[in-house]
Amino acid sequence: MPSDTTSLSLTARAPEGSRSARRLRRDGFVPGVIYGGDGEPLHFAVDARILRNTLARAGQVIEVAIGGSNANVLIKDVQRHPVRGEAMHVDLLRVRMDVAIHATVPIEFIGSESAPGVTEGGIFNQELREVNIEALPGDIPDTIAHDVSALEMNATVTLDVLVAPSGVKLLDDPETVIATITPPTLEPVEDEIETETALVGEDGEPLEGEELEAAKAEAEAQAEGDTAEEAEQKADSDSSDKS
Repeated sequence: MPSDTTSLSLTARAPEGSRSARRLRRDGFVPGVIYGGDGEPLHFAVDARILRNTLARAGQVIEVAIGGSNANVLIKDVQRHPVRGEAMHVDLLRVRMDVAIHATVPIEFIGSESAPGVTEGGIFNQELREVNIEALPGDIPDTIAHDVSALEMNATVTLDVLVAPSGVKLLDDPETVIATITPPTLEPVEDEIETETALVGEDGEPLEGEELEAAKAEAEAQAEGDTAEEAEQKADSDSSDKS
């Protein structure tokens, strides 16, 4: 179920461009914008530490105070630094608590590590991480959970197995694959088998003595790039030298 509505105090600001936004971040603030509903877009700044704490404990809908008025908003998007992960910009969408809206909610898979297919060496693959839903803002869940602890090897899970909370409607195709368990991919192992054709005579019997040494020399010469005829000549020469 969603978390309790959290209140966040914002400071109105003029939309002054990227240079102003960089200055705000250096001073410990995060720029953002509120839009949607019946009001005009409002640009704001919020203390980065307070925003971080609010995002950590809030649901998808929060209450904000700006310019002497309050509004319920959906956290529509948080742009983060690609390395540090800190919030760089936040988009908030005005909502009415009595009007259903569309939102995305993460899927939480429970028990994947203990699934029989995984304990037998299979790999659990989460094919879909979020689902699109329709619900009243106050009914939007933090996640939609599904137990996969009984999945066998080669199992496929589709969206139609998800159970949405009361008041929440799933909007995606029910046949969408959301998870699988696949066998591990085995890397090919080269057989360390000595080539028999170079060590066996025309009659199929193993070579011995001088014939075996000549066959080995010919195989080594061919490996060095000699033609079959050159390899044979070299093998004969080596055999004569040993004689």
